[in-house]
Amino acid sequence: MQIEWQNFQVQKRVALFSTGILVFKFWAYFSTHSVSILTDALESIVNVTAGFIGLYSLYIAAQPKDKEHPYGHGKAEFISAAIEGTLIALAGITILYQSIQKFLSPGPIHQLDLGIALIAATAVMNFALAHYCLRTGKKNHSLALIASGQHLRTDAFSTLGIVAGLIVLYFTGWNWLDPVLAIGLGAYIVYTGYQILRHSIGGIMDEADHTLLQQFVDLLNRDRPSGWIDLHNLRVIRYGTKLHVDCHLTLPWFLNVHEAHREVDALSEKIRAEFGESIELFVHTDGCMPFSCKLCDRADCHVRLHAFEKKLSWNLDNILTDQKHQIV
Repeated sequence: MQIEWQNFQVQKRVALFSTGILVFKFWAYFSTHSVSILTDALESIVNVTAGFIGLYSLYIAAQPKDKEHPYGHGKAEFISAAIEGTLIALAGITILYQSIQKFLSPGPIHQLDLGIALIAATAVMNFALAHYCLRTGKKNHSLALIASGQHLRTDAFSTLGIVAGLIVLYFTGWNWLDPVLAIGLGAYIVYTGYQILRHSIGGIMDEADHTLLQQFVDLLNRDRPSGWIDLHNLRVIRYGTKLHVDCHLTLPWFLNVHEAHREVDALSEKIRAEFGESIELFVHTDGCMPFSCKLCDRADCHVRLHAFEKKLSWNLDNILTDQKHQIV
């Protein structure tokens, strides 16, 4: 629960700071009437809205398990990220429309030096917020914070692009450059929204995270005890900050219940040492079969039926299958 509430506090700060940044950007727009600054301000409206949606989702995700939600409320983060991605994409489409209209019917720009100074300051603030958000989100495995951080970083980069373009406009007087910058920003925002939406839908659908699975495989292959003959049917599902892991572990059939349980505890300790305490592990133990002898290098086995041939290296191809491994 401590991690969930830490995420909630971080998102609360992000939502409040984003509101302040929005005020700066509209101040810059009403001072200049620059369409590229207006597009940046419109994106910040989405930042603020998404920030408060993310805040609510993290509040929900921090709630303890109950009878209706035995796996907790972590999926709320995926829903929040999906809404945020959709809002970002819609904002990008709106910006593209407004920018094309402005390109076809350009208007005068005023107090450009003040506008540049104001939005440059917002870029610095957004970079700092994004770094804070992404660092905490990756540390605590929070998709909502990562999505917020990516959005804030996108906003900062796009603002810097606008600053650079407006500086050129300030010295050259090329007013057509203002809507062109806004069109480029709109296209970038639409792409960012799609990326966030795609990742969140993958989380809702329990899409396999192959990078995470490969980390598990690498961990399990390191210092693997000889009694762990086979591991298969590995599944890793993320619910907010928690990982739910289940697998089948093949052990010598003659181990009693207590001995098998000690092996499962050893597997659990190995995983928690690598990935932290926010893990729920469900291990089904299988007794070895005669064909398992060829894969088992246990030296003190008194019921061996076949000579040991080789230790099978676990990889993403064989550890995810629901079949016990064997040499044919």
